[in-house]
Amino acid sequence: MLHPKNKHQGHYPLKELAKTLPELNKFLIAHPVEGETIDFTNPEAVLTLNQALLKHYYAISHFTLPKGYLTPPIPGRADMLLYLADLIKKFGPKVRVLDIGVGANCIYPLLGRSLLGWSFVGSDINLAAVNWAKDLVKKNRLSNIELRHQNNPKSLFRGVIGPGEKFDLTICNPPFFASKKEAEEESQRKWKHLGHSLKADHRNFGGESHELWCAGGEPAFLAQMGAESAEFAQSVKWFSTLVSKAAHLKAFDRVLEKAGATEMHIIDMQQGQKKSRVVAWTFKT
Repeated sequence: MLHPKNKHQGHYPLKELAKTLPELNKFLIAHPVEGETIDFTNPEAVLTLNQALLKHYYAISHFTLPKGYLTPPIPGRADMLLYLADLIKKFGPKVRVLDIGVGANCIYPLLGRSLLGWSFVGSDINLAAVNWAKDLVKKNRLSNIELRHQNNPKSLFRGVIGPGEKFDLTICNPPFFASKKEAEEESQRKWKHLGHSLKADHRNFGGESHELWCAGGEPAFLAQMGAESAEFAQSVKWFSTLVSKAAHLKAFDRVLEKAGATEMHIIDMQQGQKKSRVVAWTFKT
């Protein structure tokens, strides 16, 4: 189930959303149960749905993405923020967050500022993605969102968190796969589930290489994040990351224990049939 405060309970109110963003009308198709739906294998339709959701619920009027970049699921991203807000609610309203791998979509800062009033620093190894995110922030006339380029692709927190800098929380949506082949096999599975065959060089969830895969896949990424987080125990109150597979949790728990984490929480989330979880940890006593 989605977080009780999540605005996206049940089916998308597509007719209402189309009133907010009339461009959505051309993508609406009949559905025997829901009345209307969209073709979720059509990247343009999914992007337009996201634009409508952001405008209707979050007052984000400008949202575009470079071709091929990750189109984020808005309800799931909002869910992660809301559950983390429950974890750190004692910090009060002035929360400062570091988003590792912010991406061109800048989705966590956009949602977190609107939903919770948080301020954000977003970092990414892809300079083009950083510049695109900066443009989104500028065109939406937003404040309290800063974007930084991570110059060292082998580091996560190093080179981003400055000396003496403090954050209440870090968040991350890590690359899930170990290779392009693995990402494409998962996309093939999703397309078959939707009753389609995979088109050439197309992933129905979108995404550039740095967004979807890295050497060693999610386990290697988590191991690096856990170990490196210990170096910034005095800079960050709580660290957190999405973990796509429950099978990766035991190994990650061992990494955090070895790093010296004093407390860890696993937050289960679910949207429809899709299950995921957030792991949050701290070094504070």
